[in-house]
Amino acid sequence: MAAEVIVRPAAAADVHEAAFWYEAKREGLGAEFVLELDALYDRIAQHPLQLPDTGEGARRALLRRFPYAVYFVVDDTPVVLAMLHQHRKPRTWQERP
Repeated sequence: MAAEVIVRPAAAADVHEAAFWYEAKREGLGAEFVLELDALYDRIAQHPLQLPDTGEGARRALLRRFPYAVYFVVDDTPVVLAMLHQHRKPRTWQERP
């Protein structure tokens, strides 16, 4: 990994909730979800500015296999603010402290 990615507690809760839901659907699917998310975090760490700007102060990265988007900001290190299902309102991350 080129740099570290910081995951805020609210985003970590999003990840836990989604992984638990997938694991309940099929054994091992939650772990597959987390592995894909880890690969996305690596991509964010290596090339954060290559991912699209939302125009609202954050950038967005999409998981390939699962319908989730990761919203993050880039200071010195990428900071993940939220991980949301793509059918939720995309501005949900903005309502977080």
